[in-house]
Amino acid sequence: MDSPEDEKVPEGKPDDQLNWQLEVQLVHAEAGSRIVLVQLRRAGQILDSALGEAATAELAEDRARQRLQVRPQPQTELEAREPLAREPVTRPKAPAPIATPAPLPLPSATQPSQPEPLQTPAQPPEEPQVDPEDWSAELAQLELELQRLGWDRDQEAVYLQRVFGNPNRNRLTNYANLQAYLAALQGFSPGTQASSAPAPLRRGELLSQCDQLLAKLQWEAGQGRALLEQHFSLTSRQQLSDSQLLQFNMLLEDLSSDLSSGLAPTGPPG
Repeated sequence: MDSPEDEKVPEGKPDDQLNWQLEVQLVHAEAGSRIVLVQLRRAGQILDSALGEAATAELAEDRARQRLQVRPQPQTELEAREPLAREPVTRPKAPAPIATPAPLPLPSATQPSQPEPLQTPAQPPEEPQVDPEDWSAELAQLELELQRLGWDRDQEAVYLQRVFGNPNRNRLTNYANLQAYLAALQGFSPGTQASSAPAPLRRGELLSQCDQLLAKLQWEAGQGRALLEQHFSLTSRQQLSDSQLLQFNMLLEDLSSDLSSGLAPTGPPG
C-alpha cells in the first residue's frame, strides 16, 4: 500500500533550548479504520513515536498522542517536554480508502498432507438370508422323506412337538426351521422312532450361539471372516450349511476355552 503523505505539525510552543516538534503521519486508511503515526522529534532526531487507530484520522492521532504522554521517558526528557497539547494543523485531504485485495483463500486447515496410517476398510455387515416365497419344492421333498421313513401323521406330530413345540407342520413359518426339519429327516434311516429321533440343527440357535462366542472372544467381523476363509474358503456365515455352521461354532468354542484357560488363542490375528 502506498504510504499517505506525511502530516507535519509545526513546532508547537517552541522551546528555545530543545526545539522539539511533533510529526503526524497517516500510514493506513481503509473503510472504517485509520492508523496514524505520531513522532516526537528534536533537532531532526526521533525521540519517540506511537501509533493510534480509530475510525477517523483525528481520533487516531489523539490516541497516539495519549500514548506518548503516558509512556515512560528518561528524566531529562520529562523535565524538558511540555504537555503534548493538540495544536491546530492544516492537513491535506485524507486519501480515499485504498481497496485492499481480498485475502487469498488459505490452504485447508489440516496440516500439509502427511501420510496417514493405513486403516483396514470396514467390513460390510453380513446380509441376512432372504427366505424364498415358494416352499413347494421343500414340502414335496418332505413328503417323500416321511414315506421313506414310514412315518404317518401321528408319528410326525410326535417329532414336531418334541423338537419345535407344535404338532402341525403348517405352523413352521420359519424357512430355516423347515430346512432343519427336512435335513434331519434326510439323515434318519428307515425305522427310526419319532419319539427318540435326534433333534435337528436349528440355524437360528446356531447363529445366536456363534454371536455369543464371537463376543466372548472380542473379535471383530474381519477376524471371523478370516477364520471362515481359513477353514471353509467362504466369507460369510450365511454361506455355511447348518453342519458347517456347527463346525464353525466348535472352532470358536475351542478358541474361547483356550482364552479362559489363559492360553493364547490360535485364531487369526486381529
